[in-house]
Amino acid sequence: MSGGDRQSGVVPGGEPSRFPGFDVLDQAPAWDRVTTGVVLARLGPMPPLRHFTPEQEAVARPLLDLILDQHDEPRVPVFEMIDQRLAELSTDGWRYEDLPPDPEAWSASVEALDADARTTTGRGYADCTHEEQQRLLQSVLDRSDQPWHGMRADRVWSLWSRYACTAFYSHPWAWNEIGFSGPAYPAATRTAGSAAASRSRPR
Repeated sequence: MSGGDRQSGVVPGGEPSRFPGFDVLDQAPAWDRVTTGVVLARLGPMPPLRHFTPEQEAVARPLLDLILDQHDEPRVPVFEMIDQRLAELSTDGWRYEDLPPDPEAWSASVEALDADARTTTGRGYADCTHEEQQRLLQSVLDRSDQPWHGMRADRVWSLWSRYACTAFYSHPWAWNEIGFSGPAYPAATRTAGSAAASRSRPR
């Protein structure tokens, strides 16, 4: 992707960069073809939703914005990235034994948060004010290891925050924000391979 095809050095929320002039995509020529394709795909259009229902989406989007403090554009498409993972069963490979599988736990937990909103305010979570959404989220955190809608509250928080942070910090815009220069392994592999070839070359 050339400079004419993308904005340079985009960071979430459009804030001034803490690393002026830095753009992780300038490192792309050092990555192998597969890595480049994977990273650039995160900047393209997201696929249609396949896991969350529209009703669950209305809860999950503001929930994730609160967890990550993402309130201004451009936003890292965390919700879409999580939906894709859940639809493809691309989980962490483990789960708490007292929680359902991750796709089911996500659906159940956002529906539970919406139910709390309706009980407390008479409105769905998406229709609550920012302050009300914060209080409802805090009420889950305050339960710590206590039951919440048949699930341990701290387990649910771990599920939400783990997926949110994994999605956010896998995106090039987040890398620009923290000054991360991107995957090192492909370049290191190519360098090591070149060195090995040099050692084996007859002299």
